[in-house]
Amino acid sequence: MSHILLDCNLMKYSHSGLYHYCQHLGNHINRLLAAENQPLMQMYLPPRRKLKLDAEPHHLVEERWHKLFRPFLKDCRVWHAPFQSGRILPDKKRYPNIKVVLTIHDLNVLHEGKPKDVQQKSLAQTQSLIDQSDAIVCISEFTKSDVLTHCDVGNSPIHVIYNGLNKVDEQVGREPLSYKPAGEFLLGIGYQNQKKNFHVLLPLLESNPDLELMLVGHHDDPAYVNQMRQLAQSKGIDKRLHLLGTVSEADKAWYLSHCKAFLHPSLAEGFGLPVIEAMQFGKPVFLSTATSLPEIGGDAAFYFPSFEPEVVQAVYAEGMKTYERTPRTEAIIQNAARFTWEESARQYVSVYQSLMS
Repeated sequence: MSHILLDCNLMKYSHSGLYHYCQHLGNHINRLLAAENQPLMQMYLPPRRKLKLDAEPHHLVEERWHKLFRPFLKDCRVWHAPFQSGRILPDKKRYPNIKVVLTIHDLNVLHEGKPKDVQQKSLAQTQSLIDQSDAIVCISEFTKSDVLTHCDVGNSPIHVIYNGLNKVDEQVGREPLSYKPAGEFLLGIGYQNQKKNFHVLLPLLESNPDLELMLVGHHDDPAYVNQMRQLAQSKGIDKRLHLLGTVSEADKAWYLSHCKAFLHPSLAEGFGLPVIEAMQFGKPVFLSTATSLPEIGGDAAFYFPSFEPEVVQAVYAEGMKTYERTPRTEAIIQNAARFTWEESARQYVSVYQSLMS
């Protein structure tokens, strides 16, 4: 196979989903290529000072002078741009033989209640990348439907390739360094912002006085985080609400393996990776019915049809009764097993090869 480059610029944000997406996808594609005695795909990484990765032969680190001269593009046949509001660097006039694969994770801006001008600006950015691309990959059928409805892909083929499961089974026996709950606890993982909708879970602490609620993830919107704290305080449940921010992978693994249930009431997702991370442990999972979540959770999850406090409390109570009375653990684990990075890598390599044939 000819030279393939994966643009990993967004790996400069080490706690982001895109960091893990690029890392897992790049590593698994290269395992597949190495097994077939093919040249490895290069990962075009941000400047070394922003990286937490050990250097590998297939790493190509961005330098300042790359803005003027990019010699690595000379032998490139496929450039993979992994995000719909990122960048595409190849100059098609100068490098007409380079084919571009664009991965679109979501058009969530359409589902977050943002003003029309914000939506249109975001769509225009995505459309500009589509116009420079030779093939489109969406990470869910829902995202593909959004793209076909709101964008013009022209004659470019559009594929659906699910993300793989980030296996978090290491060090699950070690107690967390961040905070260890005193008893049973509920868990949510994701950026702490309005879109993730975590505040609707607070009534569960009112109806379940023995439970704690752990929310793990970057405090993306400090105003929203403060709003949750104030709401919890007004309800007298603030001592059992823990907004932990980012934690280590080992701590995350411990929380996933020990939680009573995992809850993800998000209003907009392109995929929903934390959902299957929890499902690999056979945990009961409670989701919103928004965007891609029913596609990923399938019949193995429970769903909130709305977010009134009494509805959230009733769905949780009935779901836990069902989980405890009927054998569901294996079905939940099997649902998570549908998503593997090995299969994702195989499908991406097939897309690359189709552009070079």
